[in-house]
Amino acid sequence: MTPARKEPNMETYSGRFAARLRELREKAKMSQAEFASAIDSNQRTVSNWETARCAPPLDAFPTIADALKTSVRNLMPKE
Repeated sequence: MTPARKEPNMETYSGRFAARLRELREKAKMSQAEFASAIDSNQRTVSNWETARCAPPLDAFPTIADALKTSVRNLMPKE
């Protein structure tokens, strides 16, 4: 049985960032495990980022953007 997907709180910036990260990862057709491997991390860390339990360190943003074939600026939520 797959656990229910935890949705981030969209009223917070960290929640909107988490949703944006998930959106971009899914658009890139990558699983959390594939994305984690591409950025030399692990699936649990990516899950924590996507549920807004924690955020990636700022120095990881260029690596994350490269893996998702986007810009660092595009990682930021629009609102």
